[in-house]
Amino acid sequence: MREIVGKPAGGGLRVAIVVARFNRAVTESLLDGALEGLREHGVADDAIDVLRVPGAFEITVAAEQCAASGRYAALICLGAVVRGETPHFEFISREVSRGVNDVACRHRIPVAFGVLTTDNVEQALARAGDGHGNKGYEAAVTALEMAALLRDHARLS
Repeated sequence: MREIVGKPAGGGLRVAIVVARFNRAVTESLLDGALEGLREHGVADDAIDVLRVPGAFEITVAAEQCAASGRYAALICLGAVVRGETPHFEFISREVSRGVNDVACRHRIPVAFGVLTTDNVEQALARAGDGHGNKGYEAAVTALEMAALLRDHARLS
């Protein structure tokens, strides 16, 4: 039996982060966490591109363009969708998660999903806090781990 486990190492990798501006207090903290995670794992600042989109719904088209460019080893998508009094939450949450997954599968590139879907802003802020509990940080590490796993698997094939 052969087991392949990616180890998050960002040296020499180029990464794009697509971050929504809507719910800025949350998304900026997610971005800070993602940048911390990338830097801690060896990704150089000049190898990180940050694309800012209006809201979570727009994440997928920017991620699609990044993936199609072939410039990146991994993508990180960050946003915050907070439940309101209308079904808008369900529509946006479903479409952005489906769209991000479609991009990853279509282009065979790691696309980490750091889009929070919470009942209220307090929950979102708690998941975007300092340190390693920050979901942006976790998305960055996941993206690097998956990039390593896919690279290592391709070498064995």
